Amino acid sequence: MGRYYHGDIEGKFWFAVQSSNAADRFGVCGDHPSFLTYFFSEDDLDNINAEIKRIEDFLGDKKVAIDEFFKKNSGYNDDMLEAAGITARELSEYADLGLGIKIRDCIVREGQCSFDAEL
Repeated sequence: MGRYYHGDIEGKFWFAVQSSNAADRFGVCGDHPSFLTYFFSEDDLDNINAEIKRIEDFLGDKKVAIDEFFKKNSGYNDDMLEAAGITARELSEYADLGLGIKIRDCIVREGQCSFDAEL
């Protein structure tokens, strides 16, 4: 069973790696019923792009290695990650980077981005 987000963008949060409120780090805090509701607009692009850059700077060249890992593997476990030299923090940052890029691209395409994230 997974936790999903739905709306202008859709996806599944990474199990045991990514929290349901991962989008908070991009500058908008979700509402707190049994799911989080997010609304991003063009006014949020500077914060989103800054956070994406912070994540990319943190990952550095490791992003390419993680990209390659997932091109070769459809899943992962702790042993696989350890053998590939990928830490839990790097994996969490990588997952959040993907979410941030989805949010940014949606705003660029649609002028806004809203979605609900399951808790």
